[in-house]
Amino acid sequence: ITSAAAFDILPLKLHPFSQSTPTGLDCMGWKRRISAPVITDGALDKTALTDDAGSEEDLYEEFRSAGHRYGHPGGGGEQLAINELISDGSVVYAEALWDHVTMDDQELGFKAGDVIEVMDATNKEWWWGRILDSEGWFPASFVRLRVNQDEPMEDYPLKVEGGKEDDSRRFGMGQTTKDQMRTNVINEIISTERDYIKHLKDICEGYIKQCRKRADMFTEEQLKIIFGNIEDIYRCQKKFVKALEKKFNKDHPHLSEVGSCFLEYQTEFQIYSEYCNNHPNACMELSRLTKVNKYVYFFEACRLLQKMIDISLDGFLLTPVQKICKYPLQLAELLKYTNPQHRDFKDVEAALNAMKNVARLINERKRRLENIDKIAQWQSSIEDWEGEDVLVRSSELIYSGELAKISHPQAKSQQRMFFLFDHQLVCCKKDLLRRDILYYKSRINMDDMEILDVEDGKDKDFNISVKNAFKLHCRDTEEVHLFCAKKPEQKQRWLKAFENERRQVQLDQETGFSITEVQKKQAMLNASKQHHAGKPKAVTRPYYDFLMRQKHPTLPTTLPQQQVFMLAEPKRKPSNFWQNISRLTPFRK
Repeated sequence: ITSAAAFDILPLKLHPFSQSTPTGLDCMGWKRRISAPVITDGALDKTALTDDAGSEEDLYEEFRSAGHRYGHPGGGGEQLAINELISDGSVVYAEALWDHVTMDDQELGFKAGDVIEVMDATNKEWWWGRILDSEGWFPASFVRLRVNQDEPMEDYPLKVEGGKEDDSRRFGMGQTTKDQMRTNVINEIISTERDYIKHLKDICEGYIKQCRKRADMFTEEQLKIIFGNIEDIYRCQKKFVKALEKKFNKDHPHLSEVGSCFLEYQTEFQIYSEYCNNHPNACMELSRLTKVNKYVYFFEACRLLQKMIDISLDGFLLTPVQKICKYPLQLAELLKYTNPQHRDFKDVEAALNAMKNVARLINERKRRLENIDKIAQWQSSIEDWEGEDVLVRSSELIYSGELAKISHPQAKSQQRMFFLFDHQLVCCKKDLLRRDILYYKSRINMDDMEILDVEDGKDKDFNISVKNAFKLHCRDTEEVHLFCAKKPEQKQRWLKAFENERRQVQLDQETGFSITEVQKKQAMLNASKQHHAGKPKAVTRPYYDFLMRQKHPTLPTTLPQQQVFMLAEPKRKPSNFWQNISRLTPFRK
């Protein structure tokens, strides 16, 4: 069963190739191959992959007709092994990797970390399982099989008050049993790392090397988009696995001290961030290319020549994204079976925290990139937009709400909607009749501003009485902007939001987070297409509410094709609009 980790796959979010299932992944976490219409591009390019290999199409048909032994039938042998064990009466346990929240009484809800008894794994994507007295269907890609299937349920992480494991239970099993459990985890770490190296080598030599030979089909820019920095990851992982093997005690695996290896390479693992950020672009580019016959045949010929299992290229390229997220899970398992007296205990504990931080950083960056499409859609909904796009400088909406803006010289008060992004504050005006439509008015560069809390009473600069007010003061030009909130708590939320904005900017500078020009252009292009297709003009109901929910995403079973954003209209006094407009000259009799 543990061979299910042979390619070290963890479930992750959907990407554009997945359409027909909740996750698009099979029981190992591999994406299912989805059939899509293929557009014939005229005469097929018959140029050989190698001098004597024949055409891509011929090679493809030859391997298919020969029943190539390297194929990967259906869901793989691992799924068959699970069902055989279940049918023989064995108990198979899986650990939840993600929260599964459901309102369907036929589905089994659980939280990350829960242990589920797998009762039926016949279906690749949905398994039947039980937790205590509850039974139901759950997505197979939300769980992973436990490394130690023979571990008693009562010894699996027992939570006590404070959320910590009960050490008396955690270390209560016999020393021999615990050593064996640690041996199993160590062996899994070493074996999956070796398999992963083989997997990266196959991609670099089986695909990238062959693609570079075909300058007529691929540009260097295309290869950079498709494969990202996977060659850098391959070089890093080769060094890492050598370090692991030096620490591996072949005679007594449970005595191996591998924690220091993870600590040594925690900084190098941050190169995964670039790969994860680029991965959506790789999916889009592959989706575009695989609509053309010759690219389908070419990629399949590359796979067969390298003798790789029957997974499409986008499935192979998903592995590094999932790999970096599996390290914390493996280290948590290792720590569980490492006695505090073990020489490796402190290093494993520190390594677990370090790898959690790496994974957290990568996940946060990925979340930010997923939000840029929403920001682009928001901008496309604003009427009379002027100046550069929001995405030129910003990638995160921090806060939004309605404020009264007071301007010089007449100290005139205007109700406006404000959207605080990193680096800038965008000001919009509501339409008089359709309050869900916003018009662009101005923006403020937050990098030049300092925030000043204003006490209730008369303000000296503007010579008016204010309440729940604060100022933005430009250090360079001495320009001052005065704002008033309706309630004291709203003012405090804005002051907190300004602190968060500066903290976000500083964090981005420290971690080197940025959005590529390609990603910005693609987001704006997608938003423009939706707008020209007749998407209603509207904005988010406070848009930050929608974005904040993305910080802890769960994998949805369905995704809306289009978002129609509406802004909640605040309570206001009855308007005198029609009485006032009747006095205007054009309407006089």
